[in-house]
Formats: sequence, C-alpha cells, structure tokens
Amino acid sequence: MINRIEAELKILRCLGMKPNYSELERLHGITRQTISKYDKGFEKKETREKGSKLDPYKEEIIEKFNLAGATITGVYKYLYNKDNTIGSRSNFDYYVRKHKLKEKKESSVHPRYETKPGDQMQFDFKESLSMYSKYGEIFEFNIFTSTLGHSRMHKFTYSKTKTKEDVFRCLIESFNYYGGVPRRLLTDNMSCIINIHTKKFNEEFIQFSKDFNFKPEKCKVRTPQTKGKVESANRFINRLIPYNGEFKTEEELIQIINKLSNDVNNEKNQTTGVRPLMLLNKEKEYLSPVASKDIIESYLNYLKPAKVYKDSMIYHRGKRYSVPHKFINKTLKIRELDNKLYIYNNIDLIRIHPIADKTINYHEDDYKNIMIEKLHFKKGRDIESFVMENLEILDNLKG
Repeated sequence: MINRIEAELKILRCLGMKPNYSELERLHGITRQTISKYDKGFEKKETREKGSKLDPYKEEIIEKFNLAGATITGVYKYLYNKDNTIGSRSNFDYYVRKHKLKEKKESSVHPRYETKPGDQMQFDFKESLSMYSKYGEIFEFNIFTSTLGHSRMHKFTYSKTKTKEDVFRCLIESFNYYGGVPRRLLTDNMSCIINIHTKKFNEEFIQFSKDFNFKPEKCKVRTPQTKGKVESANRFINRLIPYNGEFKTEEELIQIINKLSNDVNNEKNQTTGVRPLMLLNKEKEYLSPVASKDIIESYLNYLKPAKVYKDSMIYHRGKRYSVPHKFINKTLKIRELDNKLYIYNNIDLIRIHPIADKTINYHEDDYKNIMIEKLHFKKGRDIESFVMENLEILDNLKG
C-alpha cells in the first residue's frame, strides 16, 4: 500500500500537481500525516537483522534434521541439553521456519480415550533400534515403554532382548518407578507373553499378574487407538535420534534414555495441560502396592547372585569385575549377554563390562573413586596420574 502511495505522489510531482491528502486518505485508508511524510521525501530505513543465538548451531541443526525420523522437539531438546542459552522452544520453531530447515507435517485428528486414576497402564516394546557411538560402534537394542493412562507418566527401559524375563523385569522397574501397580495392564500381541495357539496370555504371565495384583488385557484387533497413549510414548523415542554419534559407551546411552523419561514427565502434556509428574502425585493414591521383595526376587531368578568383595569387585568365570565402591559387602545380580556382563542392584543396572581375558577388570570411574577415598591426602592431578598408571598395569595382567 505504501508503495502505491509513493508511486502516486511521484506522478503528481512530475505533473506539477499538488496532492490532495484528504482524497488520498479516503482512497487508501492511510492517514494524512503519513501521506504528508512520504510526500516530503521520507524513506523507510531497512531494518538491521539481529543475529540469533542459534546461528552457531545452524549447520548442526540441519545435520540432525537429516537423520531419518528426527523431530523438531527432539533436535531442540538435544541442543537445549547441550546449551541452555539457545532460548525457548517457540524461538527455535521460528528459527527453523524462517530458515526453512524443516517442513512441519500436519497432525491427524484422532479421538481421545481417558481413564480414571490408577485404572490402566499401557506397555509395549519399541523394537530393533540402532544407534552409533562417537567411535562408530553400532548398538542394537529395544526400549520397553510403559505409560499410566491417567497421568501420562512414562517409563522408558533399555533392553537388549525381548524375552518373557525382560518383560517381567521391565514391568517391575516401571512399578517401582511409578510407586505402585494400576488395576489393568493393556498391551498388544506380544509373542513372549501370548500363547501362539490360543492367542491368550500364557500361564507365566497370568501368574505374574496375580502376584502383582493387576488384570492383563489385550488391545482389540485393528484398533491401535485403544493403546494410543503408549503409541504416543513411542514417538518420544525419536528424540534419541540427534544423540547418534554423541555418546561413548552403552552406559552413557542408557543414561540418555533414563534422562528422556525424566524430561518427558516434567513437560506439560498437550492433552491434560499438566506435567505428568504432578498428576502422578494424585494417581499414586489409586495404585496398589508393589509386590513383596521375595516375589520380586522370584521373577529375577534368571539373574545370578554375586557378592561384592572389599576390592569393590565381583567374580565371574574366574575373572573379577568392578562396581561402585558403595556396594562393597552387598550381593548384586549379574547377567551375561552378547559377550557383556550386566550387573544389577535389584532391578537397577549399575555397570556393564565387556567379557574379557583379563584377570582384573576395573571400570575407570570405580577405580578412581576408590583411590580418591584411599588417597584423600593427594591432589586431584596426582590421583589422576596414579589411577591411569595403575589401570595400565592391571590391563596387562592376563588370566
């Protein structure tokens, strides 16, 4: 509109005619003062574009979006965890739109299914995931997802395999995380707990449901919306994609997954408008207590017991493997899988060691913490040097 006013004023000046401000105001809906200002030669200055705190990360943002399945939320959370000065999510969305870094897909409409507090939990496996470390090592795994229907409280649990024992372990871990057991548990045709002939839950899972006081249910065929809350939880797993190439070890990957659970539960849910963690405080009142320690132990009996000795190590097949020194004199549980030794405190995974030929296998953090406690009179740099020298010596000790 301003361009048209400027053009008319220019024509009138060329014809030597005086502009009628009132007539131009009526025709174009622009005030006389503005027309007068442009008639006297006013030129709008070009606004100087201010730099964004996201500019240094522009190439990294593009790189992360190019990863298959990466979402705007996932990339933002990854960057925010890396640098919490980048600004708000809305600012990030504006930056992505402005620079056309990713097209936003239209969301489809689906009905909502609400449940009463403590009434239902949905669970599933997000299967056959693959991520690579900083060193290019490929990790293939599954994530067991569980969601409380009322509060939308989520739990994501790393699992190398999808056996019946894994389901028991992951469910127990979820119950402990939520602080109780809901009345009903809903899932789909999970082969490890469903009889392939009868299409019903197998006897082991029925007994598990009785021991933990819940009713097991299957979602109806061709109606995936009945377990839509856990399907929504599965979409959160895409937030892991930007962490490809950003972690060193399997333990770091598990820490990232555990942090994802906590982050999601501290975000305002789009449906309820409340953080799941806040709603859980109310839902807990309606959850049944978790089964006794003896019952829990009976479902973890595929894990072998291992005592922690004074050197902060356990024995396995004639070799010694370290754990954090706070577990000295306690009995932990171990499981060997894919040439690795997984060490648990109850159901909490506390350490992963590669199965080795070495007699003594200390994790660097475990050894360092022991030395800090023993050599408290030494300076930090001296301890660091002492630890590295001794670990190198221990590495050369073969069985």
